[in-house]
Amino acid sequence: MTTPLTLTQAAADRVGLIARKQGKPAILRLSVEGGGCSGFQYKFDLESGAEADDSVSETGGVQLVVDPVSLELVAGSTVDYVESLGGAAFRVTNPNAAAGCGCGTSFGI
Repeated sequence: MTTPLTLTQAAADRVGLIARKQGKPAILRLSVEGGGCSGFQYKFDLESGAEADDSVSETGGVQLVVDPVSLELVAGSTVDYVESLGGAAFRVTNPNAAAGCGCGTSFGI
């Protein structure tokens, strides 16, 4: 199955490290919730497994899973892990976002 989401190698490496430290499978869930300064915000969680209706992509043995409702808002996105002077974080490059915020964790459609 072709997935519209991409997990970069840097993000996969970071998820793998966090999962090993917590003794959990290397499965990152990306979901979208209402809120944030631009209308929607991204939420990341480690999962024990994918749900039957999830979209699943894999990079380097690490899975990125997204539920169908969130997928409508993040289709075509890339999830990366970046480190800068301001800190380190997972970043979503979302082609569907018409507006964003300075913190990079919320967006508008």
